[in-house]
Amino acid sequence: MGYQQYGISPQLVDRIKLKMKNPAVKERVKNMITGISKQELQDTAVVRKLVRNASSVMHEKLTSAQEEQIVKFVIAQKIDPGNTFHLIRLWGMFR
Repeated sequence: MGYQQYGISPQLVDRIKLKMKNPAVKERVKNMITGISKQELQDTAVVRKLVRNASSVMHEKLTSAQEEQIVKFVIAQKIDPGNTFHLIRLWGMFR
């Protein structure tokens, strides 16, 4: 899987996937990223803030190394939230 190449553990991903099944958590994270642009998802400061906010909502304590790995992973994906194919690819990565 792609995220493992960035040092992100499958256990962390599994915990987050489980937490995202909670409708309240999912809605808060969804509201956080609504309206975000492709350019913003290439900005380290913006992505870092999103990662910190999302981890706070999920009560997931990230080390600075884990946070950095996630930020680098998100930026490397070059996600365009307006492109359905990008979203499908991401969904497939974390099914």
